[in-house]
Amino acid sequence: METENEINKKILKITLVIQENYPELSKYLNEMPVTIPTKSNPEVNVKNLQKYYETLIEIFRKYVSEHQLNYINQNSKTGHL
Repeated sequence: METENEINKKILKITLVIQENYPELSKYLNEMPVTIPTKSNPEVNVKNLQKYYETLIEIFRKYVSEHQLNYINQNSKTGHL
């Protein structure tokens, strides 16, 4: 199992990639309350951080794949695959 520090490093890395290459996705980073402590789960822990990281990766992969597909469709001779 990864440590909190290791997961935080991964979160920082993917966040920087998003901010530098896909700034339009940055608005969604602030809307993700996964790591915000609540009454039922009052502290940030490894499980919450891992869930947050996985959500970031999921959003990133989905956006990039859709972005690439749109680019291909716009640049193909027929207009679609």
